[in-house]
Amino acid sequence: MTSASAEGSMASPIASPPPGALPVLHVPETGGDAPGRALAHRTEVLRTVTEHGAVLLRGLGIDSPAAMARTAVALGIEPMAERERFAPRREYQPAVYSASEWPADEPICMHHELSYAAQVPSYLLFGALTVPRAGGATAVADSQEVLRALPEDLVARFARDGWQLTRTYREVGVAWSEAFGTDDPQAVEEYCRDAAVDCTWLPDGALRTRQRRAAVLDHPGNGRPVWFNQAAFLNELTLDPMIRAYLADVYGPDSLPFNTAYGDGTPIPAEDVDAINAAYRAATRSEPWHPGDLLLLDNLRMAHSREAYEGDREIAVILGNPTRLPGHVLS
Repeated sequence: MTSASAEGSMASPIASPPPGALPVLHVPETGGDAPGRALAHRTEVLRTVTEHGAVLLRGLGIDSPAAMARTAVALGIEPMAERERFAPRREYQPAVYSASEWPADEPICMHHELSYAAQVPSYLLFGALTVPRAGGATAVADSQEVLRALPEDLVARFARDGWQLTRTYREVGVAWSEAFGTDDPQAVEEYCRDAAVDCTWLPDGALRTRQRRAAVLDHPGNGRPVWFNQAAFLNELTLDPMIRAYLADVYGPDSLPFNTAYGDGTPIPAEDVDAINAAYRAATRSEPWHPGDLLLLDNLRMAHSREAYEGDREIAVILGNPTRLPGHVLS
């Protein structure tokens, strides 16, 4: 049986999703293991991601990190090691990670994975190993829609200047050794030189990094502009005000764990952060997790978030097809 005929007999075809919905491919849990079923639908899956930016494979039967790794191979996606991670996560096996460890009662805002890195993942795969009792969906937002919804003057400013990220690695958040995958300071410095990241070791042993990146890019696949950054997500205004005040008092206002600015160093005002988050909310779509689901995203086009949840939640994650985007890294 060919892949095309297998798709026709084994799965419900993907129709154009209604506004506010994800495209879903229903794959009955028959006919072999999850990687084999993914391979049978590979053409349709990748075509849908190209058209819509995301697809949810329902009933695929992902049940382990190893199955995730084999499914990525079946879909032709090359896993990559994560560097400069923002939040702690476990590594089940090489390049297969847990979701970011984040308090269950606090949502994670919309963001593109590693949009501040020099080498970014083109794809993200999420596999539902354990589904929470309530909430916990991985929502997405099309950055092309977000870009169209943003005020023109805000977009023009970011398109001209890009955005700047400053991080200070201390005991709060992710240690620099975890973020960079090494406890060798020289290796960190070599990585930063290659990735156009300014790095400074502070007298107390903390590491401070600063990088400037484009905020609006042309998608390498379709040439359309996308809003690709984490200027709002990693801004200090996303911190709880009491926590922000405490950290600023202890370490100084310039030594917060993270903060963003316009590319020329000008602070981003609260009204701009609010406008960005409002555009994300308007473009958000989600589908509750079912056990064994696989969500595949075009990371360059689709931002993603995580709802608050109750109960146990275990989502395996693969960052795939690393790429360096023209015009992304700014000096």
